[in-house]
Amino acid sequence: MRLRKAARVILVGAPGVGKGTQSERLLGRFPQLAHLSSGDLLRHNVKTRTPLGIKVESTMKSGGLVSDDLILRLIRNELSTRGWLKRDGPSPIMTLSSRSISSSSLGKIEADRVEAEAEMATFMSTDASASAAHSSLSDDPSASFLLDGFPRTAVQAAQLDDIVPINLVVSLKTPFSVMLDRISGRWVHEPSGRVYNESFNAPKVAGRDDLTGEPLVRRADDSEAVYRARFNKFEETSAPLLEHYARQGVLWEVEGLSSDEITPKLLAEFEKRFCTAQR
Repeated sequence: MRLRKAARVILVGAPGVGKGTQSERLLGRFPQLAHLSSGDLLRHNVKTRTPLGIKVESTMKSGGLVSDDLILRLIRNELSTRGWLKRDGPSPIMTLSSRSISSSSLGKIEADRVEAEAEMATFMSTDASASAAHSSLSDDPSASFLLDGFPRTAVQAAQLDDIVPINLVVSLKTPFSVMLDRISGRWVHEPSGRVYNESFNAPKVAGRDDLTGEPLVRRADDSEAVYRARFNKFEETSAPLLEHYARQGVLWEVEGLSSDEITPKLLAEFEKRFCTAQR
């Protein structure tokens, strides 16, 4: 099976529902589907010292929240860089060459600084949604992606609509009691990140990692009280988000007691919406 049109997908689910597992299985099944994580994009921009990365670096290091506007700009720029979002007309970004300033006349360090400042000034002065209004979005299958980490609220979703229309939002559902059992039975080998569960994938020796024999631990946020608080917060913020996408006709809900039960339903729905059978 291959994609016949661009899939622009978001998965929504409570903590512990298996969103990461379903994402991995979708990405593994459909190679044309790219994984766009807002967190990964932020870290990449910081590492490569882009204007946006320089702007948000101090906020991220202090544990603060990056503004919605900057996240939207980040997504818009990533789509543009990949050639999926094309601006009608010349690019607004000014570089040293466009300003007829050469590194030989300023010196490389000073030239780099001037270039970064020029790009930052233009980058920050251009409204994300206004810029998108003068852009065209590709519907080619190669422009398919799974967006992770954004949006988390209805307000963010409405802002994202102005840049890129999402055409499938999957609401993953598992009964609360099942997820609570899953969370409370979880054990972790901290050095490697390997995860075990008393209900499924139990360690060969209780309390010990299969490969090293080292002790397993429970995460502090795996307690029932903490999980209930996280679940309630998710329900509070996700309800308006799902309602937003339901009004647009792109919301699809799937429920199951386990990831293995949900995956076949998800793949079948995805194929029905976006794929065509190979001949």
